[in-house]
Amino acid sequence: MTTLAPDLHLIDFTTTTPEALKQQVIDAIENANAFLDALSSASPNDEQGLSAAHALRDIMDFDHINLALDRSWGVLSHLNSVMSNDDIRHVHHELLPLLSAYGTRVGQHEALFNRYQTVANDAAFMAQLEPARARAIELALQRFELSGVALPKAEQDEFAAIQSQLSTLSATFSDNILDATQAFALPLEPEQLAGLTESGLALLADAGEQYKARQLDNATLTQEEVDALPSPYYVATLDIPVYLAVMTYADDRQLRQTLYRAYVTRASEFDTHTNKKGEALNNAEVMSQILALREQKAHLLGFNNYAEVSLSTKMAESVAEVEEFLRNLAAQAAPTAKQDVAQLQDCAREHNIAILEPWDNAYLAEKLKQSKFSLSQEEIRPYFPLPTVIDGLFAIVKRLYGISVVEQEIDENEQSTGVSRWHKDVRFYQLFDSDDSLIGGFYFDLFARSGKRGGAWMSGFQARYRHDSAGYEQLPVCFMVGNFTPALGGKPSLLTHNEVLTLFHEFGHGLHHLLTQVSVGDVAGVNGVEWDAVELPSQFMENWAWDAEGIALISSHVETGEPLPQDKLNALLAAKNFQSGMQTLRQVEFALFDLLIHAHTPTLDYRGILATLDEVRRDIAVMPTPDYNRFANGFSHIFAGGYAAGYYSYKWAELLSADAFSKFEEEGIFNPATGKAFRETILAVGGSFGAKVNFERFRGRSASIAALLRHSGFTNSKDSANTSIKSEAS
Repeated sequence: MTTLAPDLHLIDFTTTTPEALKQQVIDAIENANAFLDALSSASPNDEQGLSAAHALRDIMDFDHINLALDRSWGVLSHLNSVMSNDDIRHVHHELLPLLSAYGTRVGQHEALFNRYQTVANDAAFMAQLEPARARAIELALQRFELSGVALPKAEQDEFAAIQSQLSTLSATFSDNILDATQAFALPLEPEQLAGLTESGLALLADAGEQYKARQLDNATLTQEEVDALPSPYYVATLDIPVYLAVMTYADDRQLRQTLYRAYVTRASEFDTHTNKKGEALNNAEVMSQILALREQKAHLLGFNNYAEVSLSTKMAESVAEVEEFLRNLAAQAAPTAKQDVAQLQDCAREHNIAILEPWDNAYLAEKLKQSKFSLSQEEIRPYFPLPTVIDGLFAIVKRLYGISVVEQEIDENEQSTGVSRWHKDVRFYQLFDSDDSLIGGFYFDLFARSGKRGGAWMSGFQARYRHDSAGYEQLPVCFMVGNFTPALGGKPSLLTHNEVLTLFHEFGHGLHHLLTQVSVGDVAGVNGVEWDAVELPSQFMENWAWDAEGIALISSHVETGEPLPQDKLNALLAAKNFQSGMQTLRQVEFALFDLLIHAHTPTLDYRGILATLDEVRRDIAVMPTPDYNRFANGFSHIFAGGYAAGYYSYKWAELLSADAFSKFEEEGIFNPATGKAFRETILAVGGSFGAKVNFERFRGRSASIAALLRHSGFTNSKDSANTSIKSEAS
């Protein structure tokens, strides 16, 4: 058993309560406000005679005070995402206005702003600062401008009110989606189970047991009535593992249509579910209000629309540049996408489906994949048991970067090891460098469950940070979260290859956070990295799950231990770009919709939002979408996440990651020198330099779209040889 380093500063989740976290947040804000009050009370003469060195000390002291808030609020937000219940949600939402008001005060605090200006205006002093500190000063001044520091008092108050409303509305949007997802449960008849796989049936049976428990808890059924239900009792839900199991394998077309409609109408006018207060879960008005407030915020700051606000901190320079990039990429993908649709239509006719519908796509794609490549996700799932995948992932990053990962045991009392957890499935690991020095730590919380937000993500619990005068240092720690198929039937979790890719993706984010050598919190790890470049390390990491040598490290049969057979490996690699055209157009559709609704002036109401999505689909999509589809009502990335007018970042960063990986293709995908270069120029520097600078230092040139087109199978697309972003992400 390894010993925990004191500078990991882990939380004891066994004793942490929502009320305790609430008090910690309040105390942290009061302490920070007291510091700001002291700055404000300084005499004008003191302000005028302030040296850059003194100003920087104040800045660093204020950063140190804010660590307590980052920690307590970060833990509460994390628990609200992974263990949401009434108590956590209530405290989380109760604090949102307080946090919004504090954030606005910081962003508009003239005395604090003056200290940043004092440092920035002293060219000789700035030249002596480490690059990370200088970059943090530069980015902070940008944040001040975008927080309305230069606005008249009345407009500052208006800005603060907008920020508070936006934080509350985003939380409501997330609540509605989570509640709508969990409210749906459809018990199935035996004849509806045809086609479902063994693992799919196990998921549905597990959902059935949870369904029975909820009926008892809600007093909807008595114990006698629950006991009378069949065992196993199969229930379809909208949790992603269950939903995909049905949509991919259920022969019952009506069942697939029912689930599809339920999924794409969550939190819309077609969703009849209510929350515990009896309120409708419809996000329509929430979306309209969010867009209206964002536009008001943009106008206050002197921008034409919110898209311009968003892009002011990104690599891309204008709405026009992003739109051109997306439409150009769509043009490259369209010929392949039309071939993808034609293949599905041929397959549909073979299965007596006259008209191809969206609820047929996953089902027919699986049939087509089996016939075309002799590949079934279910057949290869036993070759990707989660423990093996994790061990292989750790072996890959050791070969690339010389780092080692060691799991820290958690005993039954969760006390003697110094590590506790919020759920029994959580694991904790420490990361060591080649010289055995501790780099940091991370938590894995990988399985779907009730009360957990859907999707997968990495969140930084704490950044690498050092404050010399306070004698304080902390190492980076992060949470990596997934919603994978849990362990069932006495076997470990068995992953589809798509789930393997997701794990590699989030681990790429984790490495970006953990491998930083920057100790200035604002630009350490993923902090301070332009949003349209932050996906570079995550998408980059996925490449090793597509390489034969990498797959050999992450696969072995759960029962026999045999490696993935050559025929299945060949089929998996051959199927890499299966339906890549349709998948690319789908991402472009989402990104273009996001961009256009945030660039539109005047702001759009709900009808306008839907009309814009319909227009984008007419331009981009190669298959019709049902009129009732309300994808936008569940688009959490842009209405409740950080991707507003920035969803294009996934494709933009994919271009960067494909081009970065092409260097490994040229020099060897496990070439330690190339791995060292990527670590030092991309992962280690965090946001201490601009993303364009970091990329060009690694690649030796600006980014090219050629690798992305090749990796996507679009090399025969029209004009691909002459494509630039305008063809380059610069």
